[in-house]
Amino acid sequence: MAKSKNNAKKLSYIAVPSQIINSISSSSLQSLLESPKKCARHSKFFSFVKWGRPRLFLFILSLLAFLAMIKLGFNLDTPFPPFPCATSVGFSKSMPGVVSQEGGVLDGADDTVSEPLITSVQLHAQVPRGVETFEEVEKSEFWEQPDGLGYKPCLGFSREYRRQSEGIVKNRRRYLMVVVSGGMNQQRNQIVDAVVIARILGAALVVPILQVNVIWEDESEFADIFDLEHFKSVLANDVRVVSALPSTHLMTRPVEGSPPLHATPSWIRSHYLRRFNREGVLLLRGLDSRLTKDLPPDLQKLRCKVAFHALRFAKPVQELGNNFAERMKSKGPYLALHLRMEKDVWVRTGCLPGLSPEYDEIVKNERINRPELLTAKSNMTYHERKLAGLCPLNAVEVTRLLKALGAPKSARIYWAGGQPLGGKEALQPLINEFQNIYSKEDLALPGELEPFANKASLMAAIDYIVSEKSDVFMPSHGGNMGHAIQGHRAYAGHKKYITPNKRHMLPYFLNSSLPEEEFNSIIKELHQDSLGQPELRTSKAARDVTKYPVPECMCNDS
Repeated sequence: MAKSKNNAKKLSYIAVPSQIINSISSSSLQSLLESPKKCARHSKFFSFVKWGRPRLFLFILSLLAFLAMIKLGFNLDTPFPPFPCATSVGFSKSMPGVVSQEGGVLDGADDTVSEPLITSVQLHAQVPRGVETFEEVEKSEFWEQPDGLGYKPCLGFSREYRRQSEGIVKNRRRYLMVVVSGGMNQQRNQIVDAVVIARILGAALVVPILQVNVIWEDESEFADIFDLEHFKSVLANDVRVVSALPSTHLMTRPVEGSPPLHATPSWIRSHYLRRFNREGVLLLRGLDSRLTKDLPPDLQKLRCKVAFHALRFAKPVQELGNNFAERMKSKGPYLALHLRMEKDVWVRTGCLPGLSPEYDEIVKNERINRPELLTAKSNMTYHERKLAGLCPLNAVEVTRLLKALGAPKSARIYWAGGQPLGGKEALQPLINEFQNIYSKEDLALPGELEPFANKASLMAAIDYIVSEKSDVFMPSHGGNMGHAIQGHRAYAGHKKYITPNKRHMLPYFLNSSLPEEEFNSIIKELHQDSLGQPELRTSKAARDVTKYPVPECMCNDS
């Protein structure tokens, strides 16, 4: 004990400014506490400290501390610095399957070639930093928002709608049950339709049942993803939402049905209402895109009310998504990219990733072995589909598009999406050009994502929140999430949303003789009207009001 006290008196401390401590990420602080055994290359240094000259050692240590503080002072824009003991991190060659948050599959067809994504330390390209300063990045025209033309949300329901509401919410005879399927965003769309159908039929809506997907095996229930009490309270004057069937209807054999595509309110009433009144319970399945997009104004407003107000994410999900968004915003504006580069996406769309003949062969074989996965039923060849703009953009194309649109080299990018086919190599062109790329795994503190592990729907919800709050959003391919966020950003004041004009821009991508300056000018011109400006839903038939909320759900003074 006496020896221990004597040693304690010999300890020395070096004061470090609090600003520097605050700039170091938790992962880096944790690595500083790791055992010196993990840093064998420092063994000689520690030997020198123990046996060398103390004064010389203190001088060198002070000098190194001073230089480190200077370096930190000029390099505070990297939220996740490398571990001090890490020289390289290996990649696992095993990839038993790629799971997409939106669409996907797939049992390990490429166990020997795919690599899981790199960590935050590995994710940054080993190239010199861009020359843009923080102020230059903020002032870049890339971050400029479109003119929202004064449009603001307006959900004023008609007098007739409000008059009918009292009778509908008091009804105790009819109960609508729905089973929704697919990924989180696909389920979200079906829940919106379910509320509208309940209103059409004047029925109470039983909390939707989320079908367990055999691929993702995500058993999340409605209340795990969405705030159920908020959902009920927001819709209290439109549709009564109940958690379960009352005891008076538990033994009732429900009327079952699945509406056809583009079912109208009159079709729904004529086909279900009589039997519904007799039995009291209606069970609907397969609601995906079944309800027509051209509804009366009041029902369109109800769709917006459900999508943009009632369907708030559950508190734990919302809080974590908000935290990630704040971490991205802490050092300026950021871009959210929804990259659809998972293996199941290439299989389902009839497209090829363009990584190498080896990966193309993997996709082709998967398509042959599991033809049910190919949802793009077409006789078009891959090249025809590509030129028609029907394929997702790969990392090379996303990179060229962002550069042409003026994205700063030091732009902070949030990457949303599932594991890309090809792992690190698939993203390398993007990483090489834009160094500050982060996923939710990179932004998470130790243990933050554990409650959401193996919950594809909750992970997709986190991506949704961070993407919706970004300064600029761009999807590499259309889809449920891209469409939902487009509508959400429009409803929030037409925040910038880049819609890649794939069909018109790809011929220029294939023209290798085109000078870069001319290429950039052409690409900018092609996208000048595709940056999230207000678009009237009524300008084209069958547009979804939750994607184009003008004019039914948004209005301006004029």
